[in-house]
Parts: sequence; C-alpha cells; structure tokens
Amino acid sequence: MLRLISRALLCLVPVVALAQGAAPVADLIVTNGRIYTADDTRPVVEAIAVGGGRVLFAGNASGAMALRGAATKMVDLGGRTMIPGMVDAHGHVAGLGDALHIVDLTGTTTYDEVVARVAARAKSVPKGQWVLGRGWDQNDWGDTRFPTHDKMTAAVPDHPVYIVRVDGHAGLANLKAMQAAGVTAATQDPTGGHIERAADGSPAGVFVDNAQGLVRRAIPRQTRDDVKASIVDAVKEAQRWGLTGVHDAGAGATELEVYEELAKSGQLHFRINAMISDNAPTIDAWFKRGALADGYGGTLWVRSIKLYADGALGSRGAALLEPYRDDPKNTGLLVSAPAHIQDVAARALKAGFQVNTHAIGDRGNRLVLDAYEAALKANPTADHRFRVEHAQILSFDDIPRFAALGVIPSMQASHQTSDMYWAEARLGSGRLLGAYAWRSLLNTGVVVPNGSDFPVEQVNPLISFHSAVSRQDARDWPPGGWYPAERMTRDEALKAMTIWPAYAAFQEKVLGSLTPGKYADFVVLDQDIMRVPAELILNTKVLSTWVGGVRVYAAAP
Repeated sequence: MLRLISRALLCLVPVVALAQGAAPVADLIVTNGRIYTADDTRPVVEAIAVGGGRVLFAGNASGAMALRGAATKMVDLGGRTMIPGMVDAHGHVAGLGDALHIVDLTGTTTYDEVVARVAARAKSVPKGQWVLGRGWDQNDWGDTRFPTHDKMTAAVPDHPVYIVRVDGHAGLANLKAMQAAGVTAATQDPTGGHIERAADGSPAGVFVDNAQGLVRRAIPRQTRDDVKASIVDAVKEAQRWGLTGVHDAGAGATELEVYEELAKSGQLHFRINAMISDNAPTIDAWFKRGALADGYGGTLWVRSIKLYADGALGSRGAALLEPYRDDPKNTGLLVSAPAHIQDVAARALKAGFQVNTHAIGDRGNRLVLDAYEAALKANPTADHRFRVEHAQILSFDDIPRFAALGVIPSMQASHQTSDMYWAEARLGSGRLLGAYAWRSLLNTGVVVPNGSDFPVEQVNPLISFHSAVSRQDARDWPPGGWYPAERMTRDEALKAMTIWPAYAAFQEKVLGSLTPGKYADFVVLDQDIMRVPAELILNTKVLSTWVGGVRVYAAAP
C-alpha cells in the first residue's frame, strides 16, 4: 500500500510543478511607448501585459512578450505616452449629462449674451415649458453684480426660465418661473439660503444656495429614464477625455439605482465611486445595507456620504471667518448645521462609511474639521479617510489639522485658475496665502486628490493637471504662476489624478497604478505630459481610453 501511495505521489509531482510554474497568457500586450505607472517601485516601464482585465506584468518588452499567446492582442504605441486611467476625484455625473442637453452658458461675457442664448433655445420649446441652462458667471462680465430677471423676463416671457450659475450655488429665474414657484416679496429667505431682492423687496431673480429650492420645487422632476440617459451620456463624455472613473460627489437614490442596474448588466464600463447625497432615508437605507466595495467587476463603490457645509466663493456663499472684502456685511452661508455634520459623521463611523463634506470658506472648513474631530473623539477609528471636498480657503491654523485628523483635502486645481482673477476682490491679499494651498497641505503629509467638479469646470482632466503644475490659465497667465510656491510637481500631479483618488476612495489595492494585480485602466496620449514644456500640456490629445484592458474610446484618425 505504501509503495502504491508513493508511486501515485510521484505521478502527481510533474502536474503540480507545471501548474505552479505555468506562466499566464496575456489577452493584451502594449509595447513601444513610454509608460508611466504611478507606482513608485517602477515609475516608468516600456511594456505591460494584461489578462482577465488586470495587469499581469509591467516592465521591459521581453518580459511582457514572454506572456504572449496565439490569441494575444498586440498594441504598438509607436513611441506615444501611456499613463494610468485618470480619475476625477470630484465630479457630478448626472449633472454633466444634463449639461450636455440644456442651454450652455459657459464662456458668456455679458448678461445680454446669456439672455440671447436662452431666447434662442426658447424658440424651439413649446410655450409654457421650462427652459433650463447652466454656466453663467457674473465675474466674467463687465458688470460683475448679480443680474436681475427683467431682461430675461422681457426676452422670454412665455416660458419659465431657470439658469444655474457656473458653480451650481446660485440660479436666476425669470418672472414666469417665480410665478410658477409661488415666490413673492413675502417669501422669506430659507435657512442657509439668500434671495436677491429689488429695492421694493420683491425677488430680483437670483437665488443663492438653499434658496434655489424655492424655484427648483416647481421644475418638473426627471424620470428614471432621463437620469439613466444623462448618466450614460456623461460616461461617454468622460471617457473621451481620458477618464476611467469618477467620484460622483452626491448621488441620489435614483442615480444609485441606475448605477447598480448598469453595473449588474455589464453596461457601465467605468469606475464609479458614488457618494450618497445628504438625504436621511437614502443614508439610513445604505447604513442598513452596508457599504458596497469593488462591486460588479470593479465598476461600482458606494461607501461614502456627501454633505455640505457652505456655499461657493463666486456667489459669496462660502462661509468666511471675516467678512467678504467686497461685501462687508456678508460672511457667507452655512447650508448645513455643524451639529448635523457631526451626527452623520458619528453614525457613518459606526456603519463603516466615509464622510466627504463640501467646504470652501475658511469658516466652513474649520467647522467641518471641528465636527469630524468631535465625531472621531466619540468613535475612534484608525482608517476613516474622511474628506473635505474643495478645501479652497484655509486659515493657517487649520492646514496642519488635516494630517493630524487623518482628513483628506479633495481639491480641484482648475478652480484656482478659474477664480484667481477675482479671488482677491472677495478675500483681500492676506487670505489668499491660504487659498488653493496644495503645497502647504502636501508638506504636512496628506495626499491631495485632484478633480474638476464638472460641470462646474470642463471635463478635461489635463486642465487640472496643467493648473496643478503651473498655476496658470490656458494663456499661460500670470507669468510664473499665481502664488507659484503652492505648485505641485508633475509626479505629484499625475498621482493626484491616479493613485491618490484611489487611496481617497479605499481603492488603492485594485486601482490607481499600473501595478500587477490591479485593474488594467490606462490612457494613451499623443505627447508626454511629464516632459513637454508646461505651455504645451493643454495641446495634448487623448488617443484612446482603456478600462479593464478593453478600449472604450478611440480618437478619430
């Protein structure tokens, strides 16, 4: 019997050895390019091999070719540059999809131009139906005061009109819209909101932060199919610009359902980290269900909550410690009570969820850090990775608190280059030293994931990459950069849209770098953003975008 067992074991040895030593066969091999991995152990390689949607090998060409099989697809980069898939750490997916279909008001330089664009769209819309738009910014006009509804009402009298400011924190309604919403001179400002008024006390047309709800309640609600179409359109648009994933900064119950439907059916082809909007029933339902991580083939994560502390700087809703320089009676708005932020944070820690809170002004940021600190004191948690979304204006005293509390400042470099023209008018020069302070934060030991806040800014992630390394606009202004001491290095800027967003979403074990074992998400560019002069970065074109080793976008020849 012993001899038979020994003989059987000897027969098994070659089979076991073969199984252990057999090299995998690659589905895809990419060679002949300069490939940046965002992996500090091998930051630049010349080839990668992909199998089963994941990176099998990253290194030299001969090593990758050792994994070639009869059916392996070969991609020759022709000397082009490849980087890991870019991830926007703060965008609004359905909002982007909506923006593709409503009146685009970005780039308007006068209120008259805004009115003309809306009036042109109204001609194709049946009378009585709403006309919606987004993207105006009074700071780009000769007259930088908020507009009033009169011109819009005169030009479009038969349609209710509601057009949202570029930052999403204010909107302009015409008279027909205010009548549909039942807004009159007697309507009071809601908590956390402000209604601009004429001399006689009647609404002048602009509604700031929580006051927007007074008008929005009258706008017909989107159907589920509308939301789904917006999400599908937004994903296609994002892929076109080299994005392989987005942290969706505020998804409602319908968006979450649509994401799960698309992911389950294999239609998503994207990495969505969805933050649950601040809605009590939705939050409670997810706390009961539990966090979703790496779901449906790594296309969906739902493990964070999105809260709001204050408004935006451009509409003077950001909560400041001292008054606005150009509005001395105003210190901004708190759109949520600090006690609410602390309560949600405390419950999230117990449920295993992350909290990501919008805060722009120095007072807003301080109150969020205070709320987080209190929640963490009551519920000590080693690796919570709470985030502050935007963290734009910081008191010097609060900069080291991010690292001390383990809080991640999730910032958008393109906000700096959009706001720099008028930020001093709002804040004065002293507070600008704590504005968009990426280097000061990085020096404390935190990571700074980058994003765009689209559709507030353009989708193109290379705009934020360029802003991060130059602190200049697309025209290379100002010379030398705006407060250039706060610049990132190019290595940091690459990580800020690859591995750092992955870390900020608890995804770093499967996303963010071209490391063996991780999902094979990457982008091919027509020039090397890590080496070309800074003024040429924005000329870079995305040639193809790949998710899990599958090409989801290819530029036209």
